[in-house]
Amino acid sequence: MAQLAPTPDVTRAPPDSPRDHLSSPVTKSVLTIQHRMLDATREFLAGRGFTEILLPVIGPVTDPGARGAKQVDVDYYGHRYKLMTSAILYKQASLTMFDKIFCIAPNVRLEPLETASTDRHLAEFHQIDVEAAGASREEIMQLAEDLVGHVVGRVVAELPGELAGIGRDTGMITNLNAEPFERRAHADAVADLRGLGHDQSPDAEIDWVGEAMLSSKTSRPFFITDYPKGSRGFYDRESVQRPGYLRNFDLIAAEGFGELCSGSERENDYATIISRMRETGENPAKYGWYLEMVRDGIPGSAGFGIGLERFTRYVAGLDSVWQASAYPKVPGMVSP
Repeated sequence: MAQLAPTPDVTRAPPDSPRDHLSSPVTKSVLTIQHRMLDATREFLAGRGFTEILLPVIGPVTDPGARGAKQVDVDYYGHRYKLMTSAILYKQASLTMFDKIFCIAPNVRLEPLETASTDRHLAEFHQIDVEAAGASREEIMQLAEDLVGHVVGRVVAELPGELAGIGRDTGMITNLNAEPFERRAHADAVADLRGLGHDQSPDAEIDWVGEAMLSSKTSRPFFITDYPKGSRGFYDRESVQRPGYLRNFDLIAAEGFGELCSGSERENDYATIISRMRETGENPAKYGWYLEMVRDGIPGSAGFGIGLERFTRYVAGLDSVWQASAYPKVPGMVSP
């Protein structure tokens, strides 16, 4: 694979030959595991009353994103459209049709070049996106916890040979639902990191290094909740009981694998969304179709997105997330 200059040092870069990657027994085992994970995801969510829908790959606007990732513009019959960085706006809109929806959604984010060395970032990836009308943060967190436990349990029970063949120690991923995942407030996570000598900002998302540090010190996944207002998008609902804090969460995997999932209760009040957009520097005029739907009424909801390749990396115990993709797009590297 040809590299764009300048590119940071990538210690576990994909092989130069797509054939070498696709014909590797490791790749075959990993994608067999991922296939079973998708099957288990659909089984679980359908059993909970969710309908799978197909969401667009391009649109006039997408999630504004964060952490320096750039959006990709395309010419759509003379109009400037975006490749989806997240399905969040379309998930909210789709609740005018079904009360519970999910999708396996492709996403494209031109991540900063330095993310090529984190082992957790791809420029093209997929998310298991879930949204439920009328749900609270606590209900949707429990759903995410149950989903992760179900999927991991299916893989451990049904594919022990594949896991053993790639050297995955299943000791810490067996019986994940045996006890509840820990809930930890953002402020407490910041204090923990500062106690470890990491200068984490109290006003921002937990940074990539901080996520890895917290993740490496636990044997079970855990949630971080209550991020400060301003650290996340305009669609994360602000707490009525605790102004200045958001009703949101991240799910952090154990063993140093870092963040798997982000979610929140969603803001659905038109005036509040306009105000939040302006606070975060977004131009409401760009979101015309979405704001029109909000003004006409969309349900209050809660939802989350689980990065499929990151989830696969955790379950399979991989060194890097690119190993969980047949055609990996590592930031800053040209590939098929």
